[in-house]
Amino acid sequence: MRVLVHFPLCPFSRKVRIHLREKDLTFDLFDENPFFEKSVELLRANPAGQVPILVDGEAVIIDSRAICEYLDERYPEDIFLPDLPNERAECRRLVTWFDQKFFTEVTEPLLREQIIKMLARAGTPEGRYLRVAQENLKAHFTYFNQIVGDHNWMVGLTLSHADFAAAAQISVLDYLGVVPWKDYPNVKDWYTRIKSRPSFR
Repeated sequence: MRVLVHFPLCPFSRKVRIHLREKDLTFDLFDENPFFEKSVELLRANPAGQVPILVDGEAVIIDSRAICEYLDERYPEDIFLPDLPNERAECRRLVTWFDQKFFTEVTEPLLREQIIKMLARAGTPEGRYLRVAQENLKAHFTYFNQIVGDHNWMVGLTLSHADFAAAAQISVLDYLGVVPWKDYPNVKDWYTRIKSRPSFR
């Protein structure tokens, strides 16, 4: 039995869900909200109180990057890392970029101010945080627009972990309605292609 402990609007959970479906692996979803009171079960599985957590038989894997690499090693029929060493390094760099820098500067503050505060009834969004995050979004998307303008996918000609990481973050922003798509045509074309895949739908 395969179970993914996740939160629907967590981009790291979304990344793993896309990866699982690209590999055509069946799984059940168990919802946990890491932004509110953490359950005993969540803290027992991951003392950090974070999702996603993948339970695959007797294996319990924590952290989205660790889960994605585990899935490639455990189910190697489809590997989502480029063949060339330099492209693999670039793929890993971009995954880190989206998981850390992009999340911290763009996704997390917008998600916190627009959704988490509302769910927690913790007051209204603070404009200063939203403005900074929107400015950061523009800088990141300008860079991203250049990257996907040079390739079919994030790294070269094949779908990779970098695409999953980027799509997961951007899908949250798309849900929030904050992406000025007309200003970034290359990103829009890339996102349209990845969003049309069965795994993403």
